Amino acid sequence: MRRQTFAREPEETALRNDLAIQVEGLGKSYRIGAKQEAYGTLRDSLAEMAAAPWRALRSTLRGGNRRGGAASRTNDIWALKDVTFEVKRGEAVGIIGRNGAGKSTLLKILSRITEPTTGYADINGRVGSLLEVGTGFHPELTGRENIFLNGAILGMKRGEIIKKFDEMVAFAEVEKFIDTPVKHYSSGMYLRLAFSVAAHLEPEILLVDEVLAVGDMAFQKKCLGKMEDVATEGRTVLFVSHNLGAIKELCRTSVLLRDGLVSFQGPVVEGIVLYSRETMQAEADDAHARRGTRWTDLKVNNAGAAFAPALNGVEPFTIGARLEVHEPLLDARFKCRMDDASGHTLIYHVTNQKELDAPEITPGVYRVGVGFPPLWLVPGVYTLYFQLTARTSDGEEKRYMSERVMLNVTGKLDGQGRAVLSPPLDWSLVREKAASA
Repeated sequence: MRRQTFAREPEETALRNDLAIQVEGLGKSYRIGAKQEAYGTLRDSLAEMAAAPWRALRSTLRGGNRRGGAASRTNDIWALKDVTFEVKRGEAVGIIGRNGAGKSTLLKILSRITEPTTGYADINGRVGSLLEVGTGFHPELTGRENIFLNGAILGMKRGEIIKKFDEMVAFAEVEKFIDTPVKHYSSGMYLRLAFSVAAHLEPEILLVDEVLAVGDMAFQKKCLGKMEDVATEGRTVLFVSHNLGAIKELCRTSVLLRDGLVSFQGPVVEGIVLYSRETMQAEADDAHARRGTRWTDLKVNNAGAAFAPALNGVEPFTIGARLEVHEPLLDARFKCRMDDASGHTLIYHVTNQKELDAPEITPGVYRVGVGFPPLWLVPGVYTLYFQLTARTSDGEEKRYMSERVMLNVTGKLDGQGRAVLSPPLDWSLVREKAASA
């Protein structure tokens, strides 16, 4: 076991044995607008020290630096602020949040790529990082040579690389091109090989930052399966991804970051629900700020505002919305779409103006409702939204999309992995009669 500590006060108590990571008051600030100093020699540094007092005296006699102004000012931006959380050994934790929330900065600090400005982080165990796939690959070297080079950079011993070499090549599916310089690889081959090397590390703590979007769909499934194997082997995993479906499948707990702060730490489904609510609230605010024809006041079972109460996946439900029309609309088509947490479309239904027995849609306020039968959805988070497509009186076609409403489905249905639906099926088992002699 190797223990790593960052900016830790010496009087602090030791890390508990059941913890793999302990983060306390972690903060990271970046200075925007500051000119980065070039690296200098020892002679340059001594000359700078000798000249500094004379420059200060000269500046004082001249009344100070009068050219300061806005151009020389800098701004400190905090990517992380007072981040505190704990991760137990063998726990898989999903780090979620919107762009700019500080997720990647957190993993870079835990990977010792950058140092924190405030606070400390204790890490108990060997760390492996999958942050930027392909870092350390040399285009002039062959795939074989890059495996040994990149493996060494990631902390693997030569014997370990030799032992896993065939497995890494087979996983990347580049057997025919292993002795070809990687500059001749396609971008997919390059990334597959880089991911394969990094994924075959055997650290006690694995930090993963949005690297499962590598290659085609089949390889992405293979990557996710590999990460699941790592998590089930009892190793600690911190996983950053915008793919909420992958987060839900891989992790049991989550940490939600908002503007550099920890806004939630707990069960992964609750974290995904909170994150989805934040995202949809931002979309709703944007929709309400728009003028003209628009959707408002989406409700599930006529309860809640833009957010759904807990639903049972085996019961029918309704979605209602308010439609404000500000100009006459022709040939209107209403669309309803439901997606799962991974963004896969589960339901897509279209109805037109005639089917709704609405000969004309004139300016005014309308109530739109859709009734759903029992869908037998497995527990999880789903989103649903409406869209109106129509022609205006001048012949221009316009689209009006609603904000998304969240469906938080609870219950005891077992999805068995990546399943979405679990309907009751009518099974039968009939023994055939034995053939007569």
